[in-house]
Amino acid sequence: MSNSCIQDRVWASEAIRKIEAENNRSADTHLYAVPLPEHWGVHLYLKDESTHRSGSLKHRLARSLFLYGLVNGWITEGTTIVEASSGSTAVSEAYFARLIGLPFIAVMTKTTSPEKIALIEEFGGACLLVDHPSEVYAVAEETAKTSGGYYMDQFTFAERATDWRGNNNIAESIFQQLSREEHPVPAWIVVGAGTGGTSATIGRYLRYNRHNTCLAVVDPENSAFYPAWRDGDAAAATGLPSRIEGIGRPRAEPSFVPAVIDHMIQVPDAASVAAMRHLRRLTGLHAGPSTGTNLWGVWQLVAQMVSEGRKGSIVSLMCDGGDRYVGSYNDAGWLASKGLDPAPYEAVLERFHETGVWTG
Repeated sequence: MSNSCIQDRVWASEAIRKIEAENNRSADTHLYAVPLPEHWGVHLYLKDESTHRSGSLKHRLARSLFLYGLVNGWITEGTTIVEASSGSTAVSEAYFARLIGLPFIAVMTKTTSPEKIALIEEFGGACLLVDHPSEVYAVAEETAKTSGGYYMDQFTFAERATDWRGNNNIAESIFQQLSREEHPVPAWIVVGAGTGGTSATIGRYLRYNRHNTCLAVVDPENSAFYPAWRDGDAAAATGLPSRIEGIGRPRAEPSFVPAVIDHMIQVPDAASVAAMRHLRRLTGLHAGPSTGTNLWGVWQLVAQMVSEGRKGSIVSLMCDGGDRYVGSYNDAGWLASKGLDPAPYEAVLERFHETGVWTG
């Protein structure tokens, strides 16, 4: 009995070893210092998650989800992995599925950027495209059943698959990299919510380690996360499909934990694009639109600290690279077709950087 029990775990043990070895080979992602006027007294840092092998912040989530499924016995040799995704998580999961030799199917909307679809296929995954974002959950679950596979369900398991106490999670990494800076404990950490897993991990880590850091979550217009936090009723919160890939949802996902969030900021979609473009002019960093959402919130918090004469630091994330959106958010014709005009918001950002005063 004991030998059989051990034999049943041989494949899973090797899969875990491969995932942990991949992590061990990876240097941590860079924490960029964004230049700001010295007299403001505020230091801004962007953690560049685009440098992961699968190209985004979701590399961390995918690694955690695979380990969680393996240690729970849900992923075994030959299991088909199925996920509902807006793109980046599926890219990262396709990477890890290939690493341990498993087939992968991503269920996504037809509006997902062609660049992300191509990346999933490059990593050996298959894409099942549906018409409406509300369909992805049921179609993914049904696909897993009919294929005899496992539905990864990032929207449920993201908040519990990552160890919020540390174990090289993103929050621990941020604080280690800040340790020799002038303000090693930031006043704010600013992130978006796609599943809610990143904000849950960071919020819990801050409380567990008793850091005097506030957590701000930015949310695209019409997403359900903001009203869920504002009204304290996640079950009743509804929204519309997000136009900013990777963040914002039509419902408050099970992994979203409002109680660990200190402040939320709603961000107009065109403002996300404006801030993404402004970042490239300011620093040369070419980021995706969810990074722009982060920054629209960041600049408001920087302005507040400047107006109060409060010195300190703020940290946010560069979630993925702008090369994933060449035919969409970086294309003037595409933006016009979606009714997105970033120009007025870019003017707000330019005035702010000239005066230090927020007029948005």
